[in-house]
Amino acid sequence: MSLHPSLQSYADAWTHSVEAISELVTPLVEGEWNRATPCPGWSVRDIVSHVIGQDCEMLGDPRPIHTLPRDLYHVRTETQRYHEVQVDVRRHHTAPEMVAELEYTIIRRSRQLRNESRDPQTMVRGPRSVEETLEFAMRRRAFDIWVHEQDLRWALGKPGNLDSPGAHVTRDLLLAALPKIVAKDAGAPPNSAIVIDVHGPVEFLRTVRVDADGKGTIDGAPSLGPAVTLALDWETYVRLSCGRVTPEAVADRVKKDGDPALASAIVAALSITP
Repeated sequence: MSLHPSLQSYADAWTHSVEAISELVTPLVEGEWNRATPCPGWSVRDIVSHVIGQDCEMLGDPRPIHTLPRDLYHVRTETQRYHEVQVDVRRHHTAPEMVAELEYTIIRRSRQLRNESRDPQTMVRGPRSVEETLEFAMRRRAFDIWVHEQDLRWALGKPGNLDSPGAHVTRDLLLAALPKIVAKDAGAPPNSAIVIDVHGPVEFLRTVRVDADGKGTIDGAPSLGPAVTLALDWETYVRLSCGRVTPEAVADRVKKDGDPALASAIVAALSITP
């Protein structure tokens, strides 16, 4: 095995999710590819196009030369515009074409991972030509593809894999973002503690502590007097964190204790999608 041990969990997560996506979409009839997903503006076809496009870029393929139409109202940021090119260029592809390209991309990417011998800290080209480490790129890819697997499952009414390898990569990535979300984005006051209690297929209880300088840290020890405690299920936490639902749409699934204004601000700030 040439893959560095610290990268293996990300490779495993990618493999698990991409194979699940292939199983989900291969039997779909043409009309089902047009179903809307929770990912704003994207259909089932668009999600699969994004998966193919991202893995082609990880393979080093040149990006398509393509001009986006002006009426894509869900495209608001430069990051969204960047990702939309790989999606829009495939919008008229048939179901058999999509399945064939997905399968070919999986074969190529799997071979690349089997032969990957670079150090995790090797700098590689990321989206929009931003330099990043190989480890960061593979972690983000495992997160991204698992979230899009869930998009497809929600759209197709086939829930599952909420506790798969990709789910655990996603948990760790979302937890790493919590100190900034609580301390900076939601404006939790200095010398306060906020408890996040998530239950379901993936469970955890974490406390974000904001010090006297307003800096947030996270640990697994409970707080005796938290300013806010949020309790919610894993699927709702993921959907909020990935911008798939609004706080209002899932208000009945989030239990808030403590300062109501701060609790609402934290829930509103959970989304990490650009």
